[in-house]
Amino acid sequence: MSLSPASTTDEIVAHLRTLGSEEDRAGIARFGIANDRALGISNAVLRPIAKLLEQDHMRARALWATGIREARILAISTDEPARLTRAGADALAADFDSWEIVDHAAHLFCEAKLAPEIIPDYAADEREFVRRAAFSTIATAAVHLKKEPDETFVAWLGLVEAHAGDSRNFVKKAVNWALRQVGKRSLALHAPALHMAETLAASPDRTARWIGKDAVRELTDPKQVERLKARNA
Repeated sequence: MSLSPASTTDEIVAHLRTLGSEEDRAGIARFGIANDRALGISNAVLRPIAKLLEQDHMRARALWATGIREARILAISTDEPARLTRAGADALAADFDSWEIVDHAAHLFCEAKLAPEIIPDYAADEREFVRRAAFSTIATAAVHLKKEPDETFVAWLGLVEAHAGDSRNFVKKAVNWALRQVGKRSLALHAPALHMAETLAASPDRTARWIGKDAVRELTDPKQVERLKARNA
């Protein structure tokens, strides 16, 4: 079956079912990704399919509703950012069940210009993958939202500090990721991010200490510092 931008949800799912493999499905689990609703298709295979399908908001919603991992990745990849509302983002977040889906969604949230709105709210949310979404979105924004002012990221560092004690695996790794990416965004942000990392590295809390020490290691790496200086020159 050949796919096109006109392909329906049923046609796409039927095609995906021909591509899955038990070997790849088992491999997904080894990366800590929920595979109970996975067909076993790598992202390397899914990316060109998403490009071929092009964007369609209503079809993206239907793909998401299937609950199938690969269909949900295509849903996120082929949604129309301009049509994604806050309510739509919240509906996605309510279904988050793996770090992989969260990190894909972070790109969509940034493209939809929802990052400033959802980040503080999702950081305050006690659900593990929703909170992860806040910090994954910060990390993604640090790379992709080129026009966002430094002040925005400085404010988000406060969220890093507030939630650095969350010991849940997928949260603490995202908090660490956000801190490192903010520090690498610009020379102006490097100093406050490094200061935050050093503060956390000295924390009596084990999780905060791990987050801080790991971030200090990367943000003080001479090659990283030189890259920032060269970019600022």
